[in-house]
Amino acid sequence: MRRSHLDAFAIGTLVLLCLTWGLNQVAAKIALPAFPPFAQVGLRSAGACALILAWCAATGRGALARRDGTLPWGLLAGLLFAVEFSLIFIGLQWTEASRTAVFLYTAPFFVALGARWLLPEETFGAAQWLGLVLSFCGVALALGVPHSVPSPLAFLGDLMVLAAGLLWAATTLLIKASPLRLATPEKVLIYQLAVSAVAALAASILVGERLGPLTALATGSLAFQTVWVAGITYLVWFWLLSRYPASPLQAGTSMTPLFGIIGAFLVLGEPISLSFAASAALVVGGLVLVNAPKRPGDRAARTR
Repeated sequence: MRRSHLDAFAIGTLVLLCLTWGLNQVAAKIALPAFPPFAQVGLRSAGACALILAWCAATGRGALARRDGTLPWGLLAGLLFAVEFSLIFIGLQWTEASRTAVFLYTAPFFVALGARWLLPEETFGAAQWLGLVLSFCGVALALGVPHSVPSPLAFLGDLMVLAAGLLWAATTLLIKASPLRLATPEKVLIYQLAVSAVAALAASILVGERLGPLTALATGSLAFQTVWVAGITYLVWFWLLSRYPASPLQAGTSMTPLFGIIGAFLVLGEPISLSFAASAALVVGGLVLVNAPKRPGDRAARTR
């Protein structure tokens, strides 16, 4: 039964999801010494894809065999997904997990901009425009904040994660503006995981990646990403969207960068400077406004 508002169960689940997604970058950075970027993306995607396929087979959900004309679009979405996560994991080698949490979650900013042309029915109010401005200012400020561990490739790492956020937005827009919007969430997710698994593992072999020492911590971090993050929480998110209103859920995901920053501080010992905290606050505040419900008068004001 679909609910008209978020109840305590939905709020608690949403907080758990945001905590999980915020810690994902921390887990990826922990696993990097044992699992290089392309190998980590490929193994994570392959394992999660197998889990979701098994779940669909057991429950009969997903309509995976239905011919709906989504294959070419699904392959493109999967390729974007593969490049996105490859950029994240490569960038994490050189930049901090806390900065990754901020730059990656600029995706709603890019979605909002792209929707102006690709999804004209999704109109903007004053709050959404203000949110875009705040997010842009936050990213510009964060790019200027010095890294805690100086590295000649640190700024490149920032830019790679920022590009990953742009690709995440491109994937979202592709799904919403193509026949993929009519496919089941499970099928769309399998497209992304399957293609990224093949592409990333092939890239790992081509560039000659070698696994490092397989410690319990690194292996557990990869398992956390594979089973819990990619294999379970994405399905839980789709379940929430099918039963609760999307706007408050989407706005609630703005908590994720904050959990990522706190997790990087507590687990990895990454310092939080005042200037970086201010940049993160601008980005998160912007995300809240971008995802805020539009007032009834906003559409009329823009179409006069």
